[in-house]
Parts: sequence; structure tokens; C-alpha cells
Amino acid sequence: MIGWGDVYKVVAATVPLYFALFLGYGSVRWWRIFTREQCDAVNRLVAFFALPFFTFEFTLHTDPFQVNYRAVAADVISKAVIVAVIGAWARFMSKGGCAVSWSITSFSLSTLTNSLVVGVPMARAMYGEWAQQLVVQLSVFQAIVWLTLLLFVLEVRKAAIGMYVDGAEAAAAAGKDVEAAGAGAAAGTVVVAAAAGKPSLWALVKVVAHKLARNPNTYASFVGITWACLANRLHIALPSAFEGSVLIMSKSGTGMAMFSMGLFMAQQEKIIACGTSFAALGLVLKFALGPAAMAIGSIAVGLRGDVLRVAIIQASYLYRLDPCTSLSLPFLFLNSTRMHAYLTCFAALPQSITSFIFAKEYGLHADVLSTAVIFGMLVSLPLEESVSFGNAP
Repeated sequence: MIGWGDVYKVVAATVPLYFALFLGYGSVRWWRIFTREQCDAVNRLVAFFALPFFTFEFTLHTDPFQVNYRAVAADVISKAVIVAVIGAWARFMSKGGCAVSWSITSFSLSTLTNSLVVGVPMARAMYGEWAQQLVVQLSVFQAIVWLTLLLFVLEVRKAAIGMYVDGAEAAAAAGKDVEAAGAGAAAGTVVVAAAAGKPSLWALVKVVAHKLARNPNTYASFVGITWACLANRLHIALPSAFEGSVLIMSKSGTGMAMFSMGLFMAQQEKIIACGTSFAALGLVLKFALGPAAMAIGSIAVGLRGDVLRVAIIQASYLYRLDPCTSLSLPFLFLNSTRMHAYLTCFAALPQSITSFIFAKEYGLHADVLSTAVIFGMLVSLPLEESVSFGNAP
């Protein structure tokens, strides 16, 4: 059974995050060190320097040839289930940018986890070395696929909005010129406005491709996994000078991300900037939809063996403190310690800090994501510990 020493290790991995958050919050709210423009500059520093190096560094040291491909397949299926649920929900919403924006945010809330900083020590303390390796593998896959996909979607949204705004401004300028010239050309104004307000698909693709090509987050995970393949196959290591250069930047990634979140919180009128209703929605997506989809994916691929083995799958109702059923919802009881570990160690981890940094950078529901990160860490820690105490052999 997990001991208090293991609990301390988990808490010790979490407390520094709140320390950085506190410093960021106090530097704006109490000490007035940073202006709003400077806060935006700090977030951009994190988004384009600290986080790419952090992703690159942990991807460098993974072993791509020891990946549990069934676990990865289960993760892919779970994400497909979540996308299907969000897509069905978006069809019932009003058409336009609102449905698209909330679809992106809902995907972030229900799929992206803070698995490295909190998940690795938590998994090792509760379930051993194999669980830690599994969390690292899924974290690398998250960085390569899901965070890159999120970045792509955010760039598409930003480019589309920018084109429509530019088109509207161009149309307004053309309208004024025509009005000054006389009413005879008024008919042409409508044509110009309509053409300017609809960006072509090719123009959108070029803008997005240009932005992604200049974003270091696009390359970090791919370059890192490429080197990992070569290093593990050829048994070579990075030069110490190069590795030290990477480490000095990567070590600032998580701390600076939490510091930036503190800066953002201090600029809001309330601690729960998004309001209680959106905060509750974030918790439901994180601790209900995410684990449920993960369970479906795990069952679909038939996870068995030493890593994830399903001994008995039985449908029942659970009304105890459990990450998969904490909202007292009927759920599939997976009677397997390692399957349970898979669900709790990955799907029920707190929200990804990177998702907030991206949301702040691209201006999409940063208040919701910041609340999800903070309260996710507060809620997930006792959930994980209660499950481990109640289920450890």
C-alpha cells in the first residue's frame, strides 16, 4: 500500500507549481511590478521559448522502441470518442465562431493533462516503475500529436478571424472612397465588401503554414523524437554542452508557465475568472468525459498482459470517491488494478499547463483554462490518493 512518504513525494511535486503561481500573482496584484503589456510578453516568452525546450528535452530521453502501442491505440480511440461527442454537441449550438471556439476549449479540457510534472511522481508512488514509464510514453505522444493538433487548430482559427477582420476593414475603407467619389460606384462597393469578407481556402492555408513554420513548438517534439530514435538505435548521446544548453531553458518551462498564469489571474477581477458555471463545466469535462472516453478506448483495444490486463469487466453503479465516478454517475467498473491505474494516472490528472499558455497566446478562453489548471490540481491530488489507498494491494 502507498505510504505517507509516497504521498509527500506527490505533494512535493505540486507545491512548487503553486509557489511560482503565487509569485506571478503577487507581482501584479500586490507589488505592481509588471504592466499588462509586460505580462503578455512573459506569456509569449513561455510559449515560444520555455515550453518548446521543455518538450524537446523530455522527448529526447524517451525510448521509442519500448512504447506500449495498445495503450497508445487506446488513447487515440478515446480522443476520437471525445471529438465525436464534442462534434455532436456543436451541431446543436448556434452556427458560427462560438461553436468552434468552445469545441476547441472542450477538447483541451477533456484530453490534455499535466502528466509529466504531476503524473510521473504520482504514478511511480502509487503503482511503480511500469506506470511511470506508461505516463511518460503517453506524455510524449500527447506532445507530438495532440498539442501539435491543438496548435494547428488555434492557428487556423486565428488566421480565419484575422482575414475576416482585415476584409471588413478593407471593405469599410473601400466604401468610404466610393461614397466620396459619388453614388455612381455604390454598386461596386457591395462586390468589394463581399469579396474582401471571404478569405479563400488557399490564402488561409498559406497563412497557417507560414505561422506554424515560424513556431518552435511545431518542431520541438518531432526533432526530439527523431533524435531519440537515432540515439536508441545507434547508442549515441548528445554532447554535454548541447544538452546543458537545452536543460538551462527547459528547466524554466513549467515554473515560468505557472508564473504567467499567476500574472493572468492577478489581472482578473475574481479568482475564478470564468465564473462558477464554466468552472464546473471544466471539471465535468476533465473528470467525467476524459476518463469515460479512456475506458472506452481501453476496452476497445482489449488491453491485457503485464501492463494493462482486464480480469473482469462488469457493469455496475459506483458511488464512492473515484476519478471515473466522482460525480456519482453510472460507469463501467473495470476490475483490474492496472487498468484502474491507467485511467487514474493519465485521464484523471490535472489540466495541462501548456493548454493555458496556448489559450492565452491565441486569446481563447484563457480564464476557463487557468481555472481548470488550478482547481484540477487541487481536486485530482486527493482523488488519486484516495483511490490508491482504497485499491492498493
